[in-house]
Formats: sequence, C-alpha cells, structure tokens
Amino acid sequence: MIQSPTPPPRLRYPLLTLLTSAVLASATLVALTIWWPLHGNDGAAAQTHTSPPITVDSRPPTVANPVKRATRLQAPPAKPGSSQGNSSTASGVLGDDPSVTNLDPDLLAALRAAAEDAEADGVRIVINSGWRSPEYQAKLLREAVAKYGSEEEAARWVAPPEKSEHVSGDAVDVGPTKATQWLAEHGPAYGLCQIYRNEPWHYELRPQATSQGCPDMYANPTADPRMR
Repeated sequence: MIQSPTPPPRLRYPLLTLLTSAVLASATLVALTIWWPLHGNDGAAAQTHTSPPITVDSRPPTVANPVKRATRLQAPPAKPGSSQGNSSTASGVLGDDPSVTNLDPDLLAALRAAAEDAEADGVRIVINSGWRSPEYQAKLLREAVAKYGSEEEAARWVAPPEKSEHVSGDAVDVGPTKATQWLAEHGPAYGLCQIYRNEPWHYELRPQATSQGCPDMYANPTADPRMR
C-alpha cells in the first residue's frame, strides 16, 4: 500500500510571522539610512570639507600707468647749449626751449590756446618752468632741503625726480601774477587746473575740467597720492 506524502506542518500563527518580518525589514532599512550618510560616504564628505574656502579680496584695485612713469626716467635730452628746464629761463608758450618743447603735446596745445585768448585780454602767459631734466629736478630738491631744513618740509614744494610731473612734462609753472589770475578764472575752459593750493603758479592738464570744472586742489604736494 502506498502512503500519501505527509503534508508540511501548518504555521500556527502566519499573520504574526509576516508582521515580525516586516518590522525587522523596516528596522534594517532605518539603520542603513542613518549609518550610510555618516560612514558609507566618508570619501565624498572628506573631499567636501577639505576644499579651500573662496575668499574675496576687498582691497581696491591698484591703478598705475607704467608708461607714464617710465617717461619720468627717460625724459628727452636737452638740446646742446640749451637749458635743462632751468626755472630762471622764462619762455613764452611758443618758445623753442626744451622746457617748452618737451612738454606733453596736449598740455602744450592747451597752454597755447589759452595764451592766445589771454593776449586778447592784454595778459601774457609766460612759462617760468616747464619740463625739467631729472638732474635739474634733483638739484632743486637739494636746494629746497637746504632752504627749509628737512626733506619733509622741502617735499611741500619740490618733488623727487622720479615723481615730479615737471620731469614727465605734465606740469608748468606760469607767471606773472596777472597770468596766474587769468588762468585761475579761465583755465578750466582749456582743461588747465591749479593742482596745489600753496602753488598758484603750478598748472596741469585735466581734460574733464572743460565740462566738469577742476578737481579740488591739494593743500600741497605732500597731500598728493602721486607723491607717495
């Protein structure tokens, strides 16, 4: 007689078994969810935290004109037998002395236009000192130190050659008094501005002055950022 196979034992609590399995699976999933970000991604986390911080440089940009500064050290030589920009050699704006011809062309053009109109008012503009050689500027500085007793006090009147706007051909000292008075009133229309309050004879070109007026003057050269 052939016996029929014995049926497998029936689970007495099938619903309880299913619930238990579901709880264990959920607990495992929660544990993995907490553990993986803390330990399973260590390489990526380390890479994130070791990246260099981004910084912003809050310093203002440095503005420089190396070409203009180079001209101070490479000023054109004076013609044989002529002055080195000696301030005792006064010249009209049409003179052929190096103190005039070595000036910046735009500055010289503005001076000549102003001088022509000043002549119509009976005023003659004379350049008492325009372009100066570096050697002559150094001589003036030595004399100023001897006169005023210190380099600090001399700096209120004379700049060193490497910083002088005369050496680069960008400044003129004009006279006589009537001429400085005329330029004080009419100079901005030509872009010509007095730069230092203590030097009413010292003029430089500021093209924007024709529409905006001249900028505020410095008390003296020591207050000028270009001299620092």
